[in-house]
Amino acid sequence: MKQLRLFVVSDSVGETGELVAKAAVSQYLYADQNAVMKRFPYIDSIEHLHEIIKLASQQNAFIVYTLVSKELRMYLSAETVKLGVPAVDLMGPLMDALEDQLGAKPLEEAGLVRKLDDDYFKKVEAIEFAVKYDDGRDPRGILMADIVLVGISRTSKTPLSQYLAHKRLKVANVPLVPEVDPPEELYQVDPAKCFGLVISPDKLNHIRKERLIALGLNDDANYAQINRIHEEITHFYKVVDRIGCEVLDVTNRAVEETANLILNKRK
Repeated sequence: MKQLRLFVVSDSVGETGELVAKAAVSQYLYADQNAVMKRFPYIDSIEHLHEIIKLASQQNAFIVYTLVSKELRMYLSAETVKLGVPAVDLMGPLMDALEDQLGAKPLEEAGLVRKLDDDYFKKVEAIEFAVKYDDGRDPRGILMADIVLVGISRTSKTPLSQYLAHKRLKVANVPLVPEVDPPEELYQVDPAKCFGLVISPDKLNHIRKERLIALGLNDDANYAQINRIHEEITHFYKVVDRIGCEVLDVTNRAVEETANLILNKRK
């Protein structure tokens, strides 16, 4: 069996073209042992294509290509026909069919699949981070976080952390209780990425009472007493004043609203 020389040409990494080419070659017994595959990634100009086609002609190579640019695809197709170089377009026919089906023009931006994959994994990583460093479980997360939330109980720290994690931000949140000293890491963090969450005492009093009732407990526990709430808020302000971070009032704000405030302040 004669040796097969394959050129994989792409305007991105070229993984897709190489995988498809290998899958096709594997259907021919022992062909993969006689195949020499060379990848030409990040091709973004006609000049680059011209050199590759000329080289393929000299080396009797077979070209497979994944190019999202219609201009580059058309050039490569025309030039390979002109020089008698065998070539297969792996991307173009499907993109043309999708254009007809959707009635829309493609973006023709290389590497979007990789960008989407990276975006997905960053989101997953951020969500896992928010879970791991929720409610002050591990103070080491404070210095690694993109955003640090501090506040007393029932100020929406956890749901806000999760919401921001879906925006690919690593968030740690720390509960403040008068009887427990905050972790030292909280005073080492950049104040610009730290946000204190506060709520009106009356609103918090109502929320905590409802929480106790939902748990089947009496709503007159110290946790929901207005005096206790004032004590916690006083402690909260002492801590955030020492940190030097911004304070956001979440009294009548949805989680999405608070998150947007934080996102806008980070721009």
